[in-house]
Amino acid sequence: MIIPPLADSEKLELGENSNHQPTISDRFVLASYNIRYARGPYLISGGLRRKIGLMSRARRPQHVGRMISAAARAFSEGALLPRVDVLALQEADKRTVRTGGHHVAQELATQLEMHWAHAPAGIPRGVTPVKRQWWLDFEEPIDLHDQGDTGVALLSRLPLSDVTRIDLPWHECPWRPRLAIAATISVGPHQIRLFNAHVDPHAASHGQLAQLEVIAAQADAVAAPTIILGDFNTLSRQKCLDTRQFLEARGYTTPIPTGTATWRGGGLRMHADWIFTRGVKIEKWGVAKPLNVSDHWPIWAEIVI
Repeated sequence: MIIPPLADSEKLELGENSNHQPTISDRFVLASYNIRYARGPYLISGGLRRKIGLMSRARRPQHVGRMISAAARAFSEGALLPRVDVLALQEADKRTVRTGGHHVAQELATQLEMHWAHAPAGIPRGVTPVKRQWWLDFEEPIDLHDQGDTGVALLSRLPLSDVTRIDLPWHECPWRPRLAIAATISVGPHQIRLFNAHVDPHAASHGQLAQLEVIAAQADAVAAPTIILGDFNTLSRQKCLDTRQFLEARGYTTPIPTGTATWRGGGLRMHADWIFTRGVKIEKWGVAKPLNVSDHWPIWAEIVI
């Protein structure tokens, strides 16, 4: 099947918060969160209930609205993690039926008083998902003819510039394009290039690394310090090791030990989410438990220039 390309108007969305211009001199707090369309933590049990017809969408708009507000409190109040200056989101839906019509990134950015940029995935309409590995078959799919979309986003208290959508090579799931979003922030006199990725969970290691290769090549094209973060879907120890080796061979480092749990479901714990840096230092980091807006937990790092 030939899938038509996105229209220019669908490739990127940008929003500014002109009322909030903080001064950050030499450090900032960065977080990454697969927010799972603000649906909540129960991926597997919720998937089972949906499959047997026990899940109603009648109260979905109110539920997702509460989840977005819970995330805003977590990222601003400083209890589960330090107050966040830059937030990378994955699975940030835009007005899908499964979110009750919410635009997750835009609404969260508004509550956090942050600038924002959202790159829609460009879900192809009418393409039926094929059967997947059993642990990936619980996600509530976007309806075949839903006019909404999902995607990745960057939210920031600092203005975002040179925002770029990066389409990644994807072969295992033609119903779900894979992408990243990049942007530059200025921290005092320094510029830092950020890359937020959502890597394909269906692909073997070599397929995942092919997606990271595209991101790493774009990072190599800029002279500024770079940070690559997001949901890498390293759902096995070998994928964790391969991803870590791939980025460390290119000069990136992370203090996060291999095997750190960032996702949970059905009693399982997996290390899916990462933050890698080159040219800046991570002084502190953590996993923000027990935030229950998603089946992932946010990971955060204090970045020192």
